[in-house]
Amino acid sequence: MTVINYLDKDSMTASPTTADPVSKRSHREVLTALSGLIMGMFVAVLSGTVVSTSMPRIIADLGGDQAAYTWVITASLLATAVTTPIWGKLADLVNRKVLLQVALGLFVVGTAIAGFAQDTTMLIAVRVVQGIGAGGLMSLVMVAVALIISPRERGKYMGLVGGVMALATIGGPLLGGVITDAFGWRANFFLGIPFAIAAIILIQRTLHLPKATRDRVRIDYVGAALLAVGVSLLLVWVSLGGTQFDWDSMTSYVLIGVAAVALVGFVVTEFLVEEPIVPMTLFANRTFTLAVIASISVGVAMFATSVFLAQYFQLARGATPTESGLMTIPMVVGQMGASIGIGALVSRYGKWKGWMLLGSALIIAGASLMSTLRYDTDFLQVSVFMVVLGAGLGMVMQNLTLVVQNDTPASQLGAASSNVNFFRTIAGTIGVTVMGSVLATQVTSHVTDGLSSFTPSSAAEVEALQGLAGGGVPRVAELPDAIRVIVEGAYGHGIADVFIIAVPLAVLSFIAIAFLPNRPLSRQNAAEKLEEEAEQVAIDLADAELGVPATSSIAIVEGIDDEREAAAAGARK
Repeated sequence: MTVINYLDKDSMTASPTTADPVSKRSHREVLTALSGLIMGMFVAVLSGTVVSTSMPRIIADLGGDQAAYTWVITASLLATAVTTPIWGKLADLVNRKVLLQVALGLFVVGTAIAGFAQDTTMLIAVRVVQGIGAGGLMSLVMVAVALIISPRERGKYMGLVGGVMALATIGGPLLGGVITDAFGWRANFFLGIPFAIAAIILIQRTLHLPKATRDRVRIDYVGAALLAVGVSLLLVWVSLGGTQFDWDSMTSYVLIGVAAVALVGFVVTEFLVEEPIVPMTLFANRTFTLAVIASISVGVAMFATSVFLAQYFQLARGATPTESGLMTIPMVVGQMGASIGIGALVSRYGKWKGWMLLGSALIIAGASLMSTLRYDTDFLQVSVFMVVLGAGLGMVMQNLTLVVQNDTPASQLGAASSNVNFFRTIAGTIGVTVMGSVLATQVTSHVTDGLSSFTPSSAAEVEALQGLAGGGVPRVAELPDAIRVIVEGAYGHGIADVFIIAVPLAVLSFIAIAFLPNRPLSRQNAAEKLEEEAEQVAIDLADAELGVPATSSIAIVEGIDDEREAAAAGARK
């Protein structure tokens, strides 16, 4: 009776539970609920990677150079990075299903418009729209999965999601190469539209999520603007410094100065606003902080592989887009196999840390092996390198998000999940930009050295030299043999050099993972945790009204019962 009266008081003073009850779902029900999410992730990743094998041809057709090549990639990554935490914050505030559909719609619109690009400037602009939608999908899918599935069971399902992402990430280039050779590169941008429509319908029909935990929506627009300005100017400085302006010029000083002020302003803003994009309190959580550090090398290795492998196969080995796609199959095998297989093992046995340490060690080994590439490296060796690196990424990437979600309050699930993805994407964006700048410098240096004693003997060779002098990405297959060998050697050596950058970052990731707290995986899904947190808030509010300390309801009830029993015993005496 005491318990009932106490809870009645609780219900009168507290806000209602904010999470809808979510019953335990069968394996089939979970897969049905995930179908639309998996389709959405597939179309997002596929639409981004299907153009990677045709990117050298796209940039050549649109008259771009290596800087344009890099910016077509980094514009999308930057938009994804900046908007990912905003989407994550919105996921804690408003309808998640609608957010997923809006993000998917934005992504498809940006992708479709990209198919009509007439120059690299237009292509870069629409890639920003594409990146905004991708940021929502990357963030919201992980939140939705966490709401449906407990961390203990999540490994096998996250492995499935990771496997689909790996298939789209690495298999997309193969499909893109075939489409480019058959129909032209513009057709790649329209490939994902029917898949996107199917994903929107599936999400509407099969996905049922609990309501958002809060009714009031406050978005940190100032923080978002400062973050975008700071990171954008930093990337402009990295990618154009040394070519468009000197490193010690006034332009360089202004760019880095304004970027630094904007980023410092962003950090200060996050401490002051009510709903920060990156809640600084998250860094008090050791698991979150170490996962962010570990995600840096994962982002660099993942994005570098998807960006530079296509250039390696086409510009260093003279492959066609279709052949280039076929050559990436070992990465599919490594990453997809590890993601699905290790995910299933994590769910079955509840052990994750050993697999993540092994994965981070494989990333170190894979990046080191990739740094030894040359234009004439035996393809069997290259395949082994790709399998090793892919397996490492498959073991680490999804599990980083899993361990953060397992050790984060459900009310901050969106912010925590999206910020792990945010820092991974930011690291990948900066890494790809730095690597692209290094590649451009190295290729120019190697080509210049190779041609220093070369004397053209035909009109075709003179024309080819003039094209190379313009700084554009060459059509290697169309170059005269004598010049082609020099250019292929330059790209082979240059691309190997950029992977050296990933090696120390991979070591840092290994150290961070080694210090991650080895906490057991919970068997509660996030929706159930939200209910518990809401109940605890209600209890604390009731405690405040009754003037009792905020401890567990059971202890309070037992204390009240003890007092009443003591009083009754005294009365009987």
